[in-house]
Amino acid sequence: MFGANNSTKGVGVQGNGPDVGVNGFSSQGSGLRGISQSSANFGVFGSNDSQNAPVGGGAGGAGVFGLSVSPGAAGVFGANNSTKGVGVQGNGPEAGVSGFSEQGTGVVGRSSNGLAGRFIGDVEVTGDIRLANADCAEDFNVAGAVKVEPGTVMVLGNEGALFECCQAYDKRVAGVISGAGDYKPGIVLDKQQSTTGNRQPVALMGKVFCKVDAQFGAIEVGDMLTTSPVPGHAMKASDQLKAFGSVIGKALKPLKEGCGLIPILIALQ
Repeated sequence: MFGANNSTKGVGVQGNGPDVGVNGFSSQGSGLRGISQSSANFGVFGSNDSQNAPVGGGAGGAGVFGLSVSPGAAGVFGANNSTKGVGVQGNGPEAGVSGFSEQGTGVVGRSSNGLAGRFIGDVEVTGDIRLANADCAEDFNVAGAVKVEPGTVMVLGNEGALFECCQAYDKRVAGVISGAGDYKPGIVLDKQQSTTGNRQPVALMGKVFCKVDAQFGAIEVGDMLTTSPVPGHAMKASDQLKAFGSVIGKALKPLKEGCGLIPILIALQ
């Protein structure tokens, strides 16, 4: 069954019944498909006048209920190819959109360009939040208009913007530009527009790939690292007195000689 409406009013398919208004089923294609060419209307619109609509479970009182028995298909799928609007929109006194799955994922959001999900208001989570990426980062203003390479060790400037480190045991050390190697930021704090036009995430906690220089001492796993006189690089903190207040973190892999990119555990102190 396929319904389409090209006018500014009316609906493509309308159903009314004591059990199901419109029921669509297909063994291979789409059970029910709705298209609206109006920017103000919906391809499919579901409404429930009952005050006792269930949340997440049965179809008895749902405005729109989608069920898929195929492991690769979606019960309800919404897509929006324009620059505005939403793929799926829900409005209800208890839950606007509810997703439930006994084995898979209740709700999946995917975007190839913008945000996969956005919440306006508080978010409550009763289970674990699993972040697939590595570090906790925060956006900082970076001096200059050119983006700094991920893995670079950064220090605080007098005006608050960050600069590449350029001296040993610098107590102004702020962290490492996130995103180098296989480690990407799991969470980025303080995302906002910059007046300078150059804001980048700096890893403050967790694992991050960092530029290091072993010419001042071979780096072993577990060595404390500090700023190096080589711009943007860290080195082994051999002097414990100088290292106080200037430590970046601990090396997770060794580097015997030369410069390289190794994973470190951020531990600013």
